[in-house]
Amino acid sequence: MLVLASVLGVLVLMVLWFLISGPKHQHAELAFRLPKRSTIDNVIELDEQQARALKLVIVSEQDFQKEVRSFGGIDFDQNQTVVIYAHYPGRILDAQPNVGDFVEKDQFLFSMQSPDLLVAETALIASAGANVLQDKTLRRAQEMIRIGGISQMALDQAVSSQQTAQGSIVTARNTLKTFGKTDAEIDALIAERRADAALIVKSPIAGVVVSRAAAPGLFVQPGATPAPYTVSDTSTLWLYANVIEEEAPLIRVGQKVEAQVAAFPDAIFYGKISVVSASLDPTTRRLAARCEIADPSHMLRAGMFANLTIKIGDVYRAPAAPASAIYREGDGELTVWTTKDDRRFSRKFVKTGESRDGFVQILSGLKPGDKVVSDGGLILTKRDQALSLHHYH
Repeated sequence: MLVLASVLGVLVLMVLWFLISGPKHQHAELAFRLPKRSTIDNVIELDEQQARALKLVIVSEQDFQKEVRSFGGIDFDQNQTVVIYAHYPGRILDAQPNVGDFVEKDQFLFSMQSPDLLVAETALIASAGANVLQDKTLRRAQEMIRIGGISQMALDQAVSSQQTAQGSIVTARNTLKTFGKTDAEIDALIAERRADAALIVKSPIAGVVVSRAAAPGLFVQPGATPAPYTVSDTSTLWLYANVIEEEAPLIRVGQKVEAQVAAFPDAIFYGKISVVSASLDPTTRRLAARCEIADPSHMLRAGMFANLTIKIGDVYRAPAAPASAIYREGDGELTVWTTKDDRRFSRKFVKTGESRDGFVQILSGLKPGDKVVSDGGLILTKRDQALSLHHYH
């Protein structure tokens, strides 16, 4: 019995030794594999090889400007868009430019047969003939009055008739100008004495044909819709922005705007706010603002969806860190890893502001000259979590 008791005692001691010493060996192995942690909370010390895997940058001062981000749609600049109607009723003879074609100022759009033009040209030819006749009559009267061949009354009558003929031809010329005829074309018409009922309509501006309803044989009238042609100068377009109610008080006419569209993700289009609505949309609770966007290369198209950034206030300088250096914790707090000797890394909480060109404004937590981890900080965070778990156990 004594021997049996001794054996059982030895077995109990061996089990107790295994339970006590086993976890210590496991913890020792885990501590060997993890980087050394300082007794100071949230500080990790790396060896030289581990530290070389991290990318470090110096916190510097960058230019920032408060920005409001929104979205909107592209449309034609209605101040640079002309709806071209026929000035007189008639039937279209020919129409050349198509939708999407670029036309120059005074370029041919369409021609039409106009009875009113024929009447005006006939009146001009008749007035020109009457003016020539009255000029000759006046010269004869002036010669006759010198020899007493006619009375002064007859001479006065000849002068009056000649002035009336001159007034008629001036009126006829001005009437034809309302049809778009130039002085050279009017002079040619008088010289040839041949009326042509074909009225040519030209583009009043240089731009892109955005709509066309003209077709040979179609009878058109002034103001009748649809208009034969619509031409728009697309070097400037309108962008209708929709700003949330909380940011509506910040929006002002004249503020600079930068816009981007999905079709050209690497291009930035610049403009400014030209009109701000006096009220919010009752359904969306957003403020409408119209922006004028420059597009000299004619890349944008009406109907495109755009993301835009509205610049608020003046440019200012502030401490900035790369966006890659900032991490969001599970509780929503923002942190960065900092170091002074490139070996010991401390986690700091920061507050951020505006973003620009990959940098984030630092409101608190860092100052210019601080050294932060811009690449590799996630590894430090994971190791810090592992160390925390290890020390907890």
